[in-house]
Amino acid sequence: MRLVRQGERVGIEIVEASDTRAVTRLLTPPAREDRAFTRRVQRIVDDVKTGGDRALLRFARTFDGLTAPMEVPADEMIDAAARVDPAVRRAIRRAAANIARVAFRQIPTHWDLEVAPGVLVEQRVEPLARVGCYVPGGRFPLPSSLLMTAVPARVAGVREVIAVCPRPEPAVMAAALEAGVTRLFRIGGAHAIAALAYGTKTIPRVDKIVGPGNRYVAAAKAIVAGHSAIDFYAGPTEIVIVAGGGRPEWIAADLIAQAEHDPDARAVFITWSRPLAARVAKAVAVRGAGRTIVARSLRAHGAIVVTKTKDEAVALANRFAPEHLVVDREELIKRPLTAGAVFVGAYTAQVAGDYATGSNHVLPTAGAARFRGGLTAADFVRVMSVQRVTRAGLKRLAPTITALARAEGLEAHAESIEARLGRFSHHSPATSHQR
Repeated sequence: MRLVRQGERVGIEIVEASDTRAVTRLLTPPAREDRAFTRRVQRIVDDVKTGGDRALLRFARTFDGLTAPMEVPADEMIDAAARVDPAVRRAIRRAAANIARVAFRQIPTHWDLEVAPGVLVEQRVEPLARVGCYVPGGRFPLPSSLLMTAVPARVAGVREVIAVCPRPEPAVMAAALEAGVTRLFRIGGAHAIAALAYGTKTIPRVDKIVGPGNRYVAAAKAIVAGHSAIDFYAGPTEIVIVAGGGRPEWIAADLIAQAEHDPDARAVFITWSRPLAARVAKAVAVRGAGRTIVARSLRAHGAIVVTKTKDEAVALANRFAPEHLVVDREELIKRPLTAGAVFVGAYTAQVAGDYATGSNHVLPTAGAARFRGGLTAADFVRVMSVQRVTRAGLKRLAPTITALARAEGLEAHAESIEARLGRFSHHSPATSHQR
């Protein structure tokens, strides 16, 4: 990228939006095509698919360091949850309540419609029978990830919620109890995804797998997607902030908060104010000092982009289609936006959405926000149409049906209608012969 300005301690570049090469490189997710890696994940998935518990246990011991029983008993969860700081337990309970309130409004509604006299269409909403929630178990325990996946499933009416986590800390177990998880297993990685997708003697097969994870998890989800539904591919986390004003320290704090997730996290600030860009860069340098992961993330995937106008800034953000989009004013959301979730105003910190607003933090990354939003309760139900037609209704529909059927060359389709109405076509010799 072409550096426009870099102070003595600046840890994030400032680039001009007119520098198309730099901007294109910034907006393009890092290439993840690695055939050797994909083959390695495929072998793990295949081994669990064919070897069941024996293969699963081998991988769990190797990759997860499993020494305890694979399934966490209910009494162990209760004992562990009791050791969690009361303030954290209260936070889990409040977060779960907010997530549930939002999720309840997300469930598709049942309806009945008379399309025409004698033609009735019903929309029926049925919960999935069993889902699997993946909870990462890396450097930090993530009870919020469990809540964001399991609570909407429960609200949607899913009867069995299976959670997997390679190292479920007490806070995660407390969240599992609060969310109403049916069973919790100490497994992770590609082998956990394979077990959920195909089932083993110990792990029940699920209808859908949701939740973020590392690249092994993402690759395994892509492999099993033809056999078990998944939410979406979840790559490194992203934030794009679009602002022409505001407190530089707050903007810097949001960029750093996202960057601390992962060295591959992407944190971008887009502004049409050159002075603000400089002040934010300085604030990032001060706040980010001494934070190794933040420094690596911002150096590799972070930037401040200076545009000429706010319209250009929004257009650039839409090209990014980020997981999280933060805008500093209501005016900017009165136009089409492309993002997994949008946060409006100085006090709507993106981190609030990670934990407490009730909106789901499991969101599409790597440009997938172009075609879908984040996880919702609607992801845990099946929507079916139920149709009822009377003889009079069928008579009304017949001209439309038969004309379209014959236009497509499907004579038998047309005849299935005419048989019910007591008349047959003379278009087909075979039909005449049968008569």
